Amino acid sequence: MSEDYSIKVNATKEQIKELKSSTIWKDICRELDFWTEGFDKEGDSIVARIASENLSTPAALTLLGSIDGRKSAVRYFKNILDVFLDVIESRKEEE
Repeated sequence: MSEDYSIKVNATKEQIKELKSSTIWKDICRELDFWTEGFDKEGDSIVARIASENLSTPAALTLLGSIDGRKSAVRYFKNILDVFLDVIESRKEEE
């Protein structure tokens, strides 16, 4: 049994563009920017803890890696509408 991990987009190009320019999408992106700021502050506090508490390197790297993963997920999500548009364009080229 094979898994299909391809992205399927049911929305139209016009619907995605409308969402991309909407107030709700701008609100979502602003909130995600706020999250990224929080991740940056968390990373800064870990660096400060490393200096003051002699936090072990593996633990520090694990924490910093977790923060980087969350920041990457936020960046990906903020670009998801462009990914959808690319999928639609690729689908058109294949047809």
